[in-house]
This record gives sequence, structure tokens and C-alpha cells, in this order.
Amino acid sequence: MKLRTALRLGTGEVVAFVGGGGKTTAMFRLAQELAAEGQGVITTTTTRLGASQVSLAPACVRLEDGALSAAKRAQILAALEAQRHVLVVSGVDEALDKAAGLGLDLIPQLAELPGVSAVLVEADGAREMPFKAPAAYEPQIAPSTTVVVPVMGVEALGQPLAAPWAHRVELICALTGAAEGDLITPDLAARVLAHPQGGRKNAPAGARVIPLLNKVETPDQAGRASETAACLLAGPGCEAVMIGAVQAADPVQRVLGRVPALVLAAGRSTRMGVPKHVLPWGEGETIIGHIVRELLRAGAAEMVVVTGGAREAVEAELAATRAQAGWPREVPLRTVFNPDYAAKEMLSSLQVGLRALPVEAAAALVALGDQPQVEAGIARAVIERWRKTRALVTLPTFQGRRGHPVLFDRGLWPALLALPDTASPRDVLSRVPAESVAVTQDSILQDVDTRDDYERARARLR
Repeated sequence: MKLRTALRLGTGEVVAFVGGGGKTTAMFRLAQELAAEGQGVITTTTTRLGASQVSLAPACVRLEDGALSAAKRAQILAALEAQRHVLVVSGVDEALDKAAGLGLDLIPQLAELPGVSAVLVEADGAREMPFKAPAAYEPQIAPSTTVVVPVMGVEALGQPLAAPWAHRVELICALTGAAEGDLITPDLAARVLAHPQGGRKNAPAGARVIPLLNKVETPDQAGRASETAACLLAGPGCEAVMIGAVQAADPVQRVLGRVPALVLAAGRSTRMGVPKHVLPWGEGETIIGHIVRELLRAGAAEMVVVTGGAREAVEAELAATRAQAGWPREVPLRTVFNPDYAAKEMLSSLQVGLRALPVEAAAALVALGDQPQVEAGIARAVIERWRKTRALVTLPTFQGRRGHPVLFDRGLWPALLALPDTASPRDVLSRVPAESVAVTQDSILQDVDTRDDYERARARLR
């Protein structure tokens, strides 16, 4: 997977790379990807860049006086027209082997130049060590930054907290309570990468934080990286975590992100005659209780159920489900009421649910509250396919027919939320290529609308 795909970049993004373990390489790799797609991209630094790395860009413009004059502006635009990618620095000191960075005020000026799709910024240094904590004066991140990428080289995992594996050991110890010489564990690494004074330091409010665990080359390193990602996603602050090796043909192997489950259970059950969501299902369960437990088994990070016609009954049943033994305390289960459930279509419940999801959610796994035959294994396969592809839509299919649950990448949410009342989610889905997971069970197609549907579905349990 490309970095561009993993980061889900739009137009006008300002991406800051911080940390250690390959951030310069990652920045230039992303620039190459964008330029290859015909997009104009500017790379720069707000600290210092090795002079030898200037050659990694096809063109370089030097702002010796630190200002973006009309002449320099024209030079940058000409370079972008010819090469699609230009590096902009203040100047280059060959004796010190350093290229000087720009002031923060210049970053938005560069982003506003015509034809610029993205500005990529190296915002701190690590003295070529894979793991670090920032000093008091860094990172230098512009307020206009939209994405912050804390980078770590996974070769530091399992090594002692000391040089050459870690930069500014004393600051890492201060942030985590660790002692110099302790092993760099996935938990310790995650605490630094996600700390407001660590990998998230100076990230502007609203900027997406997506760490990159880089240089994953062996199964053991992949396992340690996955552990670190799980630790990162267990706390707040990070939208997703990229795992990969930016020098490889496919720089991102997997993207792990928070995927809450969104269950639409606002229907009035008019054809059933009674609230179908709380009908018995299995041993000691109801339909809605069974659905949320299957989605929990699938790995959903949070559960949000949209209620409507049977609000009180559904809320009571979910409260009982949450209180039962075996429900992990760290996985929230909550409800949100759709006040328009009686007058509007399912789209309104989807929109209410999407707005209720946490800002860190990278995607939403949407299930229907009247499909009790949902299977954890299928839901898990849908999530895993999304993690490997970052497709805007991922769904299961049975003999070519689409079913549920459907996973919507966060990149598609604005289009879904912008749909008018008279529209359907299909109006968006018909325009977006979907990643499909073929399954051998027709359970993904079966819902319970009538008493006959319900009795047939229950008979399958016997």
C-alpha cells in the first residue's frame, strides 16, 4: 500500500514528519508518490536537513533571505510545472552538510501556491536514531498542519533505552517513568509516540495523528510493531497506525485504526408488530444483545447503537448486556437516539451514528439491528481487508450479492453526511469502488422483518 493511500490525503494537506527511524525517507517517498500521480508537492524542513539529502528531490529552491519573494515564488512554480516536486529550503551549508529550514510562517504561504496539492515538512531531528523524545524547542510544527506522522524505527524495540537506539534518553525517562537501560518495549514506545509531550507534541488541534512504525522486515518485527500499534490505539490521540518499511516496493504493509461498530436499530418494527430488536435469540440473549456481542468478538473498538421506535427497550437490553460477565470494561457500549426515526429513512440513522463516533475513529463497521445472523468471523474479515487496502468501502458478498456489515472508511463520511433526506447511501456507494470479501454463508443477506422471517432464522439455530 502507498503512503498516500494509508494517510488518506486530500488536497491542500500539510503533513509534518517527526520522530526518528526514517522520517526523511518517508517524506520523500510520499512526495514521489504524489508527484507520480501528477500532483504538485513541496517538501521542506523547519529544522535542518542533511545537505546530501537535497538530491533526493528533483528540484531545489533556496530562499536565502528566508522570504518568499515574487521571484522565488515564480521559481517554485516553474519547478513544480516541470518536475511536480520541489524541495524548498533557506540555504545549504556544504561545510556543515546541512540545509537550513524555513520559518513556520512560510508553510501556509507555500501551501497556498497554485497547483500545490501538499506540503510535506520534516519538523525535528533524531541524529539518525530510531526512537526519540522531543527537546523543549521542537518539533517546529506550523499551525496549518493537517496531519502529523510520528515515526519510529522498529529495530529499537527490544533494545536497551540508550544510544544508539534512543535519542534524548533522559526525556523519554521523564515522559514514561522508565530508567536508562530498560528495554524498549511496545508499551514504552507507544507511550512516547502518543504522549502530548512526545510524538503528539505541538500537533495543532484538529490535526490527524497517524504514527508510522517503520523498517518492519521480519515476522518478529511485524509482531512487535502490531503490539505497539495495539498499545497506541488503546489510548486517545491517534487516528490510525501505519506498519511497514518505506524503502520497500509497498511501503505500508498494514494500517491499524480504531474501527467502532455502528448498529442501526431505530426501526419501528411495523411488520413484526412488536419491537424486534429485543426478541429472544439463542440462549439467554436478545437479537440486539447477540449482534453487539458478535461485533465485539470481531474486534470492534467501540459499540454505538442508534435507537428510535423502541428506544427504552433497546437501551435497557444493552445496559443488561454491558453488565454481563465477559464484556470488557475498556470497550464502550452506548446509544444515540435518532429523533427523526419515524419520518425519515435509514440514511438519517446512519448520519446520526456517524456524527456520534469518536474523532479518533478511522472507519465505521455498520451493521443492521435486525440481522441477528451476523457472524464475528465475517465482520473480522471485513475489518482486516480494510486494514490491508484502506478502501473507502469494504463489504461481504455472497454469490456476487452485497451484504452487511459494511465498513465505511472515514474518508467517505463527508459524502455520506452531505446526502439530502431524499437520498440513500447507495447514491454514494454506486460511485465508489468497493473492496469485497467473498463468503460462503448467506447470513450477510438475511434480516428479520416479519414473524415468519424471525421463526425461520431461529430455526437455523437449532
